[in-house]
Amino acid sequence: MVRLFFLIGLPGSGKSTLATDLLNECSDRTLISTDGIRLTLYGDEAIQGDWLTIWQEVERLFRVTASQIRRGERSDAIYDATNAVRQQRREAIALARKSGFTHITGIWLNTPLWLCLQRNQQRDRQVPADVIQRMNHRLRGAPPSRLEGFNDLIRVRDSAGSGGR
Repeated sequence: MVRLFFLIGLPGSGKSTLATDLLNECSDRTLISTDGIRLTLYGDEAIQGDWLTIWQEVERLFRVTASQIRRGERSDAIYDATNAVRQQRREAIALARKSGFTHITGIWLNTPLWLCLQRNQQRDRQVPADVIQRMNHRLRGAPPSRLEGFNDLIRVRDSAGSGGR
C-alpha cells in the first residue's frame, strides 16, 4: 500500500506540529510541504511565489515519493498544506492517485478559528487575519468529505492548546 497522510486545516490549526509528530513516530516517512517547497524555491516560507511552480514541485515530489514507497525505501508520506478549498483538495487527491498513492487518509485539524488566530499572533511569520478568516469561510462552507476521494477521513478537534506551533 502506498499511503499518503493528507493534512487539512487553517494556519495555526496544528498541521505542521502533527506532521512533525508523525515524522518523529516513523523516521522513514517523507514530508511534502508547500511551505518547505517555498523555502527551497524562494529562500523563505512566507514568499507565496508562483503557484504553478509550487504545484509542479508537489507533483514531482508525489511521484518520487510514491516510487520510493513502492521500492520499500520509505514507509509513507505526509502532505502538509492548508487544503482549505474543496476543488484544490480534489485536484491534489487526483494528482496523488495519478502519482501512485493507493491509500489517502485525510486528517482535518478542525481547530476553532479563534484559536488559530491566537496562535497566528504568536508566530514570527504571521498570516494576515483576514486571509485566515476567508480560508475559514471556505473550509466551513465545503468541509472535507470522503466523497472527495479519501480512503479515510479523520477529524481532529483541538479546543485547548495542543498543536499549532
